[in-house]
Amino acid sequence: MQLGSLRQLTVVSFILVLVPLLMLLTYSQFTLSKMGKIANSEAQYSVSVVRRLSKMEGLSVDIERLFKQYNVLHNEALKNLADKSIERFVELQSMICKELNEQQSCHHLSERLGWLALYAGDQDQLLLDAQLAEFKANLGDLSDQIESMLDVRILAQQDYVNSVLQIQVWLTVLLVGVSLVLIIFGTKVIINPVEKLELVIRAISRQEDELPPVSKSGPKELIVLEQKLHELSSRLVQLEHLRHALLRHASHELKTPLASIKEGCSLLSEQVVGPLNEQQTEVVSLLNSSTERLNLLIVQLLDYNLLLQQAKPIVESIDSQFLFKEFITDNSLAIQQNNNSLELSIELDVIYADVHLIRRILDNLLSNALAHGSKGRPISIRLYRHETVQVLEVANRGQRVPLEMRQSLFQPFSRGNTKRNDRVVGSGLGLSIVADCARMMHGKAEIIDIEQADFCIRVSIPLDGESV
Repeated sequence: MQLGSLRQLTVVSFILVLVPLLMLLTYSQFTLSKMGKIANSEAQYSVSVVRRLSKMEGLSVDIERLFKQYNVLHNEALKNLADKSIERFVELQSMICKELNEQQSCHHLSERLGWLALYAGDQDQLLLDAQLAEFKANLGDLSDQIESMLDVRILAQQDYVNSVLQIQVWLTVLLVGVSLVLIIFGTKVIINPVEKLELVIRAISRQEDELPPVSKSGPKELIVLEQKLHELSSRLVQLEHLRHALLRHASHELKTPLASIKEGCSLLSEQVVGPLNEQQTEVVSLLNSSTERLNLLIVQLLDYNLLLQQAKPIVESIDSQFLFKEFITDNSLAIQQNNNSLELSIELDVIYADVHLIRRILDNLLSNALAHGSKGRPISIRLYRHETVQVLEVANRGQRVPLEMRQSLFQPFSRGNTKRNDRVVGSGLGLSIVADCARMMHGKAEIIDIEQADFCIRVSIPLDGESV
């Protein structure tokens, strides 16, 4: 049966889980009712037998007393009363003896009653006393036999209760186990489509080329949601292509007229076309700085566009010492110009990352620290491992960034309020490139507070490929 909706699947799973528990409840109710009936029946039977035995003991006292009186007085009325008591005694005895397996006590008791019924009062007193004593002893044996019978029935009832309880325990374990299995199965059936959605969302976040195929079976709401996620992914891919094309064409189209402007400014500043006065020289200087600024922005746009177009990163083992040695060599001039020093703390011999992306992260973080940090103050770089995450921290002295502005600094074209040391208006792409490089390796970049510095950026890159 194909369930059409998540609601139906949930309801059916809930009902299936309840079926074993309802069976257990029904069986428990049935056995409890049966045990109640048995206990009630046994109680009534025991009370009835004990009551009859008590009456028989009372009649035996009357019979003994009447026969002793009759033996002395020889009154027929006493003999008639004794005979009636014997008849009532025999009736009660016959009902009790039907329940006994051994009839020996009943047989001896019947013999004594038979002798007493034929007693005419002419026998010796000693013989009557002997018969009455034997009658009393036989009644005691019958009472003991009845007690034993009741004890056996009670033990049998206890054994039955114990067996029922044992069956109940095993049945409870079995049916509860079945319910747990059904719960696990139902949970898996419900969770599997949700996990499939999670895989699709993770593939979209990682910008993978191919998404998991749309499920052909499962709750229709989740299938529809999965289809919409595929449509969203296609739309995002189209937008990414449009953005890349826009950046590429805009940067390319700007470089041609910019080259002409730079050439013209160069001719003017060299006074090839004629001498310039002081005001004209100042204007040409402003034009030169503006064209340099515009050229820098175009180069950064091209670099950012190249980063966005980069294929899936190639994670490999990188020698940390070699990486940082090359990094320091390439940036030594910029470090010397700002009179800064580097404090390195490299706790990992090998780092697992894309060599081009990790190098871009280092270059942009150092450039940001040189531009916004205090001149002459050290820049701290620390590389270490925390559980399954590789952590890179770059810290510098300078101005602290308010909490409400920290996340926005990683957005493209977003700039902070702090002044740059080189007095150049930044493009706002440096930290955005850092965040994108970290994201492409399933990591993240964030601004944190530490005691040793005023500003610190932490880049976390996982070892296992899972997103941080």
